Amino acid sequence: MIHIVKSSEAKQRNSFGVSFDLLAIGPQSMVTKMRIDNVIPFHSHPNEQSGYILSGRIRILTRDSSHELGAGDTYAIPANVEHSIEIIEPAEEVQVFTPPREDFR
Repeated sequence: MIHIVKSSEAKQRNSFGVSFDLLAIGPQSMVTKMRIDNVIPFHSHPNEQSGYILSGRIRILTRDSSHELGAGDTYAIPANVEHSIEIIEPAEEVQVFTPPREDFR
């Protein structure tokens, strides 16, 4: 079965003070559109997280690395890797989680 979510039907959610739209959810993945204007503190989750920066600038940190990203850049964070996001310039991004995050439903 195909799961379609029209933009006007996206569920609005909040996590770590970041607002996001919950978009398509399949058996193995979840798509969100994040509006990031707050620091997301160090955390980890059992989901792989991939992102595509639509606008703005962020810095993704792990305990041993730092990466500055802007519009058009992408990233993938393996499951259970502790990470944080700092805001350089308020950003929007599309994120994909595999498997879907139960805490975002």
